[in-house]
Amino acid sequence: MPPKQQQKQQQSKKSDKPKSQGGKAKKKKWSKGKVRDKLNNLVLFDKATYDKMMKEVPSYKLITPSVVSERLKVRGSLARAALKELLKKGLIKEVVKHHSQVIYTRNPVKEADRKSVV
Repeated sequence: MPPKQQQKQQQSKKSDKPKSQGGKAKKKKWSKGKVRDKLNNLVLFDKATYDKMMKEVPSYKLITPSVVSERLKVRGSLARAALKELLKKGLIKEVVKHHSQVIYTRNPVKEADRKSVV
């Protein structure tokens, strides 16, 4: 019977040592996500931006409120209003009208008239 006690002592000695393998993993820390820079777009047109809009926008091949907003650094609502004004003046032509997105293109007839005047 005494040999059995020795085996128990050997097992207890083995269990006293900390296991170097398979330790507890650290808890995953979630990242805050990517932070976008805040856009500082104009709410109303100033003289320079309005002139730039009247000159450049009718020459774009694809004209949408998002394109105008991004290039001229104006709000989307202001871009939509500006495009409606250009459409009334006949400087651009409507291609597709959807409840959420309107697509315009340049008006080749009016563009040729403007070049002959200038």
